[in-house]
Amino acid sequence: MPINRVAIGLPREDVVHPGALKAALAEFISTAIFVFAGQGSGMAFSKLTDNASNTPAGIIMASLAHAFGLFVGVSTATNISDGHVNPAVTFGAFLGGNISLLRGILYWIAQLLGSTVACLLLKFSTHGMTTSAFALSSGVNVWNAFVFEIVMTFGLVYTVYATAIDPKKDDVGIIAPLAIGFVVGANILAGGAFEGASMNPAVSFGPALVSWDWTNHWVYWVGPLIGGGLAGIIYNLFFITRTHEPVPSTSEF
Repeated sequence: MPINRVAIGLPREDVVHPGALKAALAEFISTAIFVFAGQGSGMAFSKLTDNASNTPAGIIMASLAHAFGLFVGVSTATNISDGHVNPAVTFGAFLGGNISLLRGILYWIAQLLGSTVACLLLKFSTHGMTTSAFALSSGVNVWNAFVFEIVMTFGLVYTVYATAIDPKKDDVGIIAPLAIGFVVGANILAGGAFEGASMNPAVSFGPALVSWDWTNHWVYWVGPLIGGGLAGIIYNLFFITRTHEPVPSTSEF
């Protein structure tokens, strides 16, 4: 079971080690790049269309901006921190035994700070425009949004595992950032008109904090964490094969 491989970690190695701090900085920068592009595209479209961002054109613009921004964010951080750029991805990796708890918490802090700084920069550079918190559309209740977030984040983290974490990924590893960006863009096309399609607690946290709007905010944490956690456990349980070959004796050398 994946849960058997869950590790707490050591502060000296997973929190204060220079390698850990570099990885956290990479997560901070990549998350800021992603949120600045995604949130900024929505603010730009609202300005151009007099606050009519929740239209077919606005959804397509958000989908493209998030797909491109995440592609860049994951690509730039992959060689340093594995390019999570998302607390739900980090949580799924933790439950699958691929990152320690302490390193995961460090990533979460970096991701939330990156999102917040990106939103503050957007508010400053747009002369005080509102960084819109994620919200439900008319006729959509919190449980509809909750299921949306679980399903979409499951698809995202499942894609991360298949293309970036799976030890057998060598033949597809080069397309991992592209596939991850594509699945987020596709999910925004599917769920953006209903509840914003976050799939990422950090993406929701920054705008909510800067605009101080926490309406239904729990949906954008609990849904993605459940979806990401399920994807991590299921992919590890059914698709990752770990062989335990005996250590060769000296006579075999």
